[in-house]
Amino acid sequence: MDRAYIINLGPLEDIAIGQGRCFIVKDTEVAVFRLRDGSVAAIENQCPHRKGPLAEGIIDQQFVVCPLHGHKFDLETGQGEGGECVRVFNTWIEHGNIYMQFSPYVFIDGKITAGTNNN
Repeated sequence: MDRAYIINLGPLEDIAIGQGRCFIVKDTEVAVFRLRDGSVAAIENQCPHRKGPLAEGIIDQQFVVCPLHGHKFDLETGQGEGGECVRVFNTWIEHGNIYMQFSPYVFIDGKITAGTNNN
C-alpha cells in the first residue's frame, strides 16, 4: 500500500519570488511557486484543459494563470475557471528549505480516493 511522504524539495532561494518551478515527485509533475508574500504553494503541473505547464504560468495574487490559454487556478483550492481543477499539495518552509507532503490519496466529496481529483 502506498503512503504519504514528506519530501524536501531543496532551498527556498532556488525559486525566485513570484516564480514557479516543476519538480517530479513519485512520477507526478508538481508546480511549486514562491509567492510574493514569502510563502510557497504546490499544485499539479499540468493544466487539465490543454496540458499546459502551470509552473511556467504567471502568478496573480493567489492564482496561477496557464501560459497556454489564460485560465486561472486557485493555488489554495486547485479550483479553476470552468469547473476544472488541479490537485493541491501541502507545502511549508522549514530551515530555509521547501517541504511538501505527497500522498497517492486525495479527498473527493469527503471520501479518500486513490488518484487525482480531476477525474
